Amino acid sequence: MDDRAARRNRARLTTLALVTTVAAVVSSLGAPLVPSIAEQYDVSVTAAQWALTATLLAGAVATPVLGRLGSGRRRRPAVLGGIAVVLLGTLLAALPLGYLALVLGRALQGVGLALVPLVLAIARDAYRGVEQTRVLALLSVTTVAGAGLGYPVTSLIAAYAGLHGAYVFGSVLVLVTLLRALRDVPADLDVAAQPVDLTGAALLTVGTLSVLLVVSQGETWGWTSAPVVVLALLGVAALVVWGWWSLRRPQPLVDLRLAARPGVVGPHLVALVLGVGMYGLLSLAVVVVRADGSAGFGLDLGVAVAGLVLVPYSVASVVGSQAARRVERRWGGRVLLPLGCSSFAASLALLAWQHEHLWLLLVAMAVGGLGSGFSFSSLAGLIVPHVPDSETGSALALNQLLRYLGFATGSAISVVLLQVYGGDGTALVAALLTLAGLCLAAAVAASVRDPRGVASPQP
Repeated sequence: MDDRAARRNRARLTTLALVTTVAAVVSSLGAPLVPSIAEQYDVSVTAAQWALTATLLAGAVATPVLGRLGSGRRRRPAVLGGIAVVLLGTLLAALPLGYLALVLGRALQGVGLALVPLVLAIARDAYRGVEQTRVLALLSVTTVAGAGLGYPVTSLIAAYAGLHGAYVFGSVLVLVTLLRALRDVPADLDVAAQPVDLTGAALLTVGTLSVLLVVSQGETWGWTSAPVVVLALLGVAALVVWGWWSLRRPQPLVDLRLAARPGVVGPHLVALVLGVGMYGLLSLAVVVVRADGSAGFGLDLGVAVAGLVLVPYSVASVVGSQAARRVERRWGGRVLLPLGCSSFAASLALLAWQHEHLWLLLVAMAVGGLGSGFSFSSLAGLIVPHVPDSETGSALALNQLLRYLGFATGSAISVVLLQVYGGDGTALVAALLTLAGLCLAAAVAASVRDPRGVASPQP
C-alpha cells in the first residue's frame, strides 16, 4: 500500500469512527438533560422524558428504513442524508423555539442511531481479513465509548453554557462529521438497492407512538379518558395491521417470519426486555441524582454530576463485552444472556436498596454496565448460527428494532412507574424493583429457551 492509499485509508477509518462516535454523543444529549428540560420549559419530568423517548423511537423506526434505503447504490447518499437530518435536529433543539420544537429536534437526532449499521456495512465491504475484524471491533467500541464521553461532556457544557449550549455543541460536532463524510465516505456498491416498505414504516411508527403515548400520559390524562382509549385502540390496530402487512410482503421492512425460529426467540426477547431495563436504569439514576429530596429521595446534584454517573455504565459495558468472550469460551454461549439479565436485575435492586450515596449509585451503574456488556454484545453471535446467511441481515435488523423499541419503552415507562406508585421514596423503590423483576423474568426465559436453538455462537 503506497503512502497516498495509506493516508486515504486512515482518513476513511477516522471518518467512520467519527460517525459512530458522534451518533453516540448526540444520543447522550437526552438522559442527563431531562430534569433541566423540565425546569426550563416548565413541564413535568414525564413530559420532558419525551426528549429522550422521541430520539429512541425515531431510531427504532429509522434503523430498518435506512438499512433498506442505504443498500447498494444508495448507501453514500443515505449516510450523508442521515447526518444532514441529525444536523437539522441539533440546530432545531439549539434554537429557543419552545418545548415542541425541542422534542421534534430530538426525534430528528434519533436518525443518528440508524447510521451505525450503515457504517458497519461500509467497513465490512471496505476491509478484508484480520483488518476487517479489527475495524469492526473498533467501530463497535466507539458507540459505547462515545456515549461514555458524551454524557459527562454534554452535561458539563449544559451546566456552564445552558441547555441550548449543549445542543450548539452537538451541532458543531455533527457539522464537522458531515464535512468529513462528504470527503471520505466511499462510493456506493454497484448493486441494485433494496425496496423500502414505506407503508410498513408508517404503520410501525403510528402503532409504537400511540402505545408509548398511552403508557407515558395515561396517568396524567386518565386511563379511561377518551384520548387514551382512542390512542390505545389506534396503536394496537396499527401494530396488528403492520404484522399482517409484513407477513404478506415479499420484502417487508422487518421480516417477522424469522422471529419464531429456534434459537432466535431468546435473543429477541432479551433485546426487548433488557432495552426496557437499561433505559429504566439510566433514566431513574438521573432522576435520583437531580431530585432535591423533597419527594423523599434525591441527591440534589447538578447536571454535570448526572452525566458523570453514566460513565461507569459505559466503561463497564466495554469490560463486560471483553469478559463475555472469555466466559463463552469456557462455559459456552448459553450462559451469557442469563448472566446479563441477572446483572441488570442486580443493578436495579442495588439502586432500590441504597440510593442515598453517590458512590453506591456509581457501583449500581457499573453492575448494570457489566450486564450490558454480557448481553447486548453477544446477541448477534447467538442469532447468526440459527439463520441462513441470506437472512442474517433481516434477523439482526429485527433484533435491533426490538432493542430500540425496548429503549423507548423503558425511557417512557420508568418515570410513569414512579408517578403511578406515588412519586415518593417508596415509589422509587417499587419502580426499580418492578424493572428488576422484569429483568429476572428475562433471565429465566433465556436460560430455558428452546433446546433446539441452544448452540455456542460462532466467532
